[in-house]
Amino acid sequence: MVRPHQFVSNPQTMADNAFQRPLDAKQSAQAAYAEVTNAIATLQNNGIQVHVFEDTGTSTPDSVFPNNWFSTHHNGLVISYPMYADNRRLEYRQDIIDFLQANYQYQQYVDFRHFANEDTFLEGTGSIVFDHQHKLAYAVESKRTDAELLRQVCQLLGYQDVLFNAADEHNMPIYHTNVLMCVATQFVMIGMNMVATADKPRLYNLFKQSGLSVIELSNQQIHQFCGNALELQAADGSVLALSETAFNALSEAQKTTLGQYTRLLPLAVPTIEAAGGSVRCMIAGVHPTVQKA
Repeated sequence: MVRPHQFVSNPQTMADNAFQRPLDAKQSAQAAYAEVTNAIATLQNNGIQVHVFEDTGTSTPDSVFPNNWFSTHHNGLVISYPMYADNRRLEYRQDIIDFLQANYQYQQYVDFRHFANEDTFLEGTGSIVFDHQHKLAYAVESKRTDAELLRQVCQLLGYQDVLFNAADEHNMPIYHTNVLMCVATQFVMIGMNMVATADKPRLYNLFKQSGLSVIELSNQQIHQFCGNALELQAADGSVLALSETAFNALSEAQKTTLGQYTRLLPLAVPTIEAAGGSVRCMIAGVHPTVQKA
């Protein structure tokens, strides 16, 4: 996770992010710093190992969302991605890559950032929601998610790409897949109302083949970041990290269903959510390498 010292809502991403709204710079910076600090403490107190990197600069307003510029994989691969907004390309940090390679034995690093020079973008696990168990890569097609680059990533990983279309009730394309859906070990949470009609049968079929329980989210719940959650492994089992906003928007029946599979861990991040992302965006997952026998 990256703790921002100068957080502000990014004007360069506002045009296509329907979840974003303007913020007062000074107040939001202080509030976001506190929200990240408290989120880190809550995760750690619940048995989650968190690596924290500080961002003291002013040139990277979205640095609190590191999941967009890199991903890690069990096959020993780290990938960095081409970002849509100019100032988001400045978030790349060699010290984070070096730390991961030194501490988690990632043997291979693939850098796709140069594709941004060709106006070709793929924004990490914002664009891609991985089902690592079944080697699937779900992605909503958008100007931030290029189909051909997605296929290249899947080829590297030995995954199948699952590209589909989705838009909100105002017909605005969903800018990132990870605000629409969350794939966990035993379930998927998804705003099916926003998925294009032609794509729904294929998704339902894949969920069935994967043995996933489907928890459908309303449009309103998507706007409350219910889809922007992440399953994490703690010492005593899995937890589902999500925002307090999202937790409060879930129905009691949904909470009961989710409670059969995982433990819900709400984090209060309202200031950060005003920048258009929530808890899942704040966490770049570290997947330990699997050593071959």
